[in-house]
Amino acid sequence: MKVTHDNKLKKLIVVGDRVLIRPVKESDKTESGLYLPPGVQEKEKIQRGYVIKVGPGYPLPMPADEDDLWKGKEEQVKYLPLQAQEGDLAIFLQKGAIEVMY
Repeated sequence: MKVTHDNKLKKLIVVGDRVLIRPVKESDKTESGLYLPPGVQEKEKIQRGYVIKVGPGYPLPMPADEDDLWKGKEEQVKYLPLQAQEGDLAIFLQKGAIEVMY
């Protein structure tokens, strides 16, 4: 499958309880018309963006009765799904975010 601009994010795998967010580019001008220098936006602690991909969620521990060796093992990890869905508007803290360039 050839990677194009439209399908390049489909190949990314988000693991666990993580979400991939495309930040919304803030305006470089205030509502009153003043232009802001680029450093002001980078110092903002709270940002917003749209959820692009969502991980499977929080892994749940296996019940104790399924740990018996004689039963055989099916390595089926169960997850508690996340509340966020693709397309949701997310507000996040810049300090807790990890920036990824792809």
